[in-house]
Amino acid sequence: MSTAERLTDALYGLGWGTVKRLPEPVAVRLGRTVADLAWKQRGKGVERLEANYARVVPDATEERLGQLSRAGMRSYLRYWMESFRLPAWSAERVKSSFDPKDVHYLTDGLAAGNGVILALPHLANWDLAGAWVTTKLQTPFTTVAERLKPETLYDRFVAYREGLGMEVLPHSGGSAFGTLARRLRAGGLVCLVADRDLSASGVEVDFFGERARMPAGPALLAQQTGALLLPVTLWYDDSPVMRGRVHPPIDVPESGTRAEKTSAMTQGLADTFASGIADHPEDWHMLQRLWLADLDPAKEPS
Repeated sequence: MSTAERLTDALYGLGWGTVKRLPEPVAVRLGRTVADLAWKQRGKGVERLEANYARVVPDATEERLGQLSRAGMRSYLRYWMESFRLPAWSAERVKSSFDPKDVHYLTDGLAAGNGVILALPHLANWDLAGAWVTTKLQTPFTTVAERLKPETLYDRFVAYREGLGMEVLPHSGGSAFGTLARRLRAGGLVCLVADRDLSASGVEVDFFGERARMPAGPALLAQQTGALLLPVTLWYDDSPVMRGRVHPPIDVPESGTRAEKTSAMTQGLADTFASGIADHPEDWHMLQRLWLADLDPAKEPS
């Protein structure tokens, strides 16, 4: 393990070990202070976030983009402060901290017994939404996590999410898809963050007027298992409560090849994600390159 990896692991360990014990007002102020410092430093992540917002709000002035990126960093640090503290929250606190609309799409789908796939973009706090599902709905689910370096950091994330009631599979290794399919055929729930492709086999979609690549997994799982595919969007407002919406299902097209069906369904997800992101761009935590035009490393902001 390199020195940088050991430092990264130690910092995350400090967050989960210390931040969760801070008084709430102190943790909120700390998150906002760290966010503002990171924003002022104008590192690569902040510049990429701002460049992504320029796609989402194409008529924004430079001043407006600066305001958005500052709000975006505050939203991102709110996610981290909440995540560090989630393991210490009571069940009642988890239940009262998320207010989703149209949950009937999820509960009705689970009652039908064919399995449900929830697909989300990197909006607000998807871990809190997952904890709400396992606590409020008392429904366990399976998800997939990117293998992070160092391995000890990945293990921390897995332990954290398993502690919230999730079954976590590694993204790499090739066995995740089969396990997810088995869970869905048994009538279970699968939750996937699905706005950024981590493989070389993603589906090209139109996203805010340009081409991007998103994972094919949600659409393929729905086709293969008959599970319901539901997009979900999340956002923060001025209250301590996170908001969200479960959107109508993305249906499997009646005709076409598997590739054509997958393309159409993934585009449907992209369109729903875009609608939620456009309404609350500051809560979209995309600090990485996403659009195909940006995937040339030479074009990465320096």
